[in-house]
Amino acid sequence: MVKEECKALLDALSKVAACYRHMVLTIGGTSDSQNLREELKKTRQKAQELAVANRNKLTAVLKDKTVSKEDKAEFERLWVIFSTCMEILEIDMRRALELGQEFPLNVPKKHLIQTGMSGGTSGVAARAMSVQNMKYEAEHNIDVVDLKDLENEINQVGEMMYEMEMKVNVPQWTVEAKQDPGAELKSTISVGASSIGMISVEENKSFCDISKVLAGIIFSAVLIIAIVLAVCVVKLS
Repeated sequence: MVKEECKALLDALSKVAACYRHMVLTIGGTSDSQNLREELKKTRQKAQELAVANRNKLTAVLKDKTVSKEDKAEFERLWVIFSTCMEILEIDMRRALELGQEFPLNVPKKHLIQTGMSGGTSGVAARAMSVQNMKYEAEHNIDVVDLKDLENEINQVGEMMYEMEMKVNVPQWTVEAKQDPGAELKSTISVGASSIGMISVEENKSFCDISKVLAGIIFSAVLIIAIVLAVCVVKLS
């Protein structure tokens, strides 16, 4: 039960973090707006809430001495994935801070990046956070105020990651993966290759069958000609 809860929390964090990265890439582009800045704020706050829940759940389990060796190995694997998600989230938060400072909304003469991306991002944010509709209630200077909050939140995420390492020491190189790197890709390729192999075998079989039929026809024709020649020779003699 605890394992499933941890996996569910980690899956939710991964989705929200991926959504946040998607929206960060639109800062300064044609999709940038006050609504985007508020979506970014709500999404990263949701990610931080999930991060705290993940940290508390996994920390409690990994400190439990009664956990079996197999379960502990699985929780350590989840811990490594969680740590990686936090590192990616921190990187994206720093990128959002840099882009937000470079492309403030309250400076109309500032040229935006022509990323080629257009349209709203509220649908992506709403799906990631399981919200029907995103509501915008921020003030017009959200980008100025939010950048200060973002700096503080980046520091908080860094402190949380440091505390995680102090409370639970799980070196990434000690955790064994369940499958080899790129196993999904290899399995897809192998399936494709096997299907191609099956097709080639079937083609070879059909080719062999046609060859046998042709050989039989030629052999029969030669036999008939030999018999006719033999009859002619007998009659002439």
